[in-house]
Amino acid sequence: MTRIAGRFARSEPRCRVGKFVRGLLADLPRKNCWTIAEWAGEPTPDGMQHLLERAKWDANAIRDDPREYVVEHLGTEQAVLVVDGTGDVKKGNATVGVQRQYTGTAGRIENSQVAVYLVHATARGHAAVDRELYLPRTWTEDPERCRAAGLDPDDVHFATKTQLAAVMLKRFWASGHSVGWVTGDEVYGGNPALLSMIAAHGSGYVMAVSCRTEVPTPAGKFRADTLMRKVPRRGWQRLSAGSGAKGPRLYDWAAADVNPSHATGASQLLIRRNRTTGELAYYRCFSPRPVPLSVLVRVAGTRWRIEETFQAGKGLAGLDEHQVRRYTPWLRWVTLAMLAHAFLAAVRAGEHHDRPASDGLIALTCNEIQRLFALPAASPGDPRDHRLRWSLWRRRHQARARNCHYRRHEATA
Repeated sequence: MTRIAGRFARSEPRCRVGKFVRGLLADLPRKNCWTIAEWAGEPTPDGMQHLLERAKWDANAIRDDPREYVVEHLGTEQAVLVVDGTGDVKKGNATVGVQRQYTGTAGRIENSQVAVYLVHATARGHAAVDRELYLPRTWTEDPERCRAAGLDPDDVHFATKTQLAAVMLKRFWASGHSVGWVTGDEVYGGNPALLSMIAAHGSGYVMAVSCRTEVPTPAGKFRADTLMRKVPRRGWQRLSAGSGAKGPRLYDWAAADVNPSHATGASQLLIRRNRTTGELAYYRCFSPRPVPLSVLVRVAGTRWRIEETFQAGKGLAGLDEHQVRRYTPWLRWVTLAMLAHAFLAAVRAGEHHDRPASDGLIALTCNEIQRLFALPAASPGDPRDHRLRWSLWRRRHQARARNCHYRRHEATA
């Protein structure tokens, strides 16, 4: 919390924001200003509501602090930036940005609010470093509606999700940081302007595309699924896209060289085939210098880290539990939730690096770290020893369950 203390001119919001972030990490059945204020020992929720709505502090300035914190603790070696959106299902039409639209959270079209996030992922961990709220045209073309939600109509302009991703990438690069790769799903892989911007910066990308995407080759343009059928049988390699709940995520992979998409560098079409179902996925790839297939596979597998970030941010730090309608409270809530999750990711990375788990225990997870900080003193003796005993029991039990699961999965395969 000392990293963001200088962002507050007064001591009251500075102290209260510390309580608020600890409340986001607390073991509460539902996280909002009422429950956090009660947990913090305040007589009413007015102070927490004032912190989000009217207190004088800049959420965009605090946004930069978690970014520096994440890069410092998770490192930059083989770092990948992952961009994707997530939706929160809402009721009514007064919440800023809400309309009937597709959200992956529900898997269908729902009345929801959608935001785009940028996640920094390395082998040490992953956490969100930026966010932008997606405002549909029904909002940007309605000044009165924007004004009611705390937005200045003169400053509001429609931007697609890919344009919001470009804004966040430029902001990350402008901060002086650089990573080798960017990845995202079909929404972002199908936008040539975004891909050209990434390549112009000197970064590579592995972006998912649909099977209908036309790819230029020396023999002419082909759809991605047509080009896949031209891959010889010996052109497939079995590689892992990273570790999953059931062990290594093994798929069959193939790469086909295509015409350069940009002035310099190597361009390829990467194809993934599920070994069990035969389901196919396609990726447009670019790298400033030629790289082996295993590197492209590693970057493609990193895209799933953003789903894990959303799951942890929502489940552990209340990222989606905001009950606010106006833009400023939303911006402040998600920024502080990102900071709370970044703390868990940084502690996890430090523990894995400095104190690796012994045999018979799983490595410390963000869930376990949150429990250690959030659990009340439940024993009449030393609460610290009580917490650690239960933590060790859980990690030992989970290690046994994981090993049995891996052996069963290998036998089935």
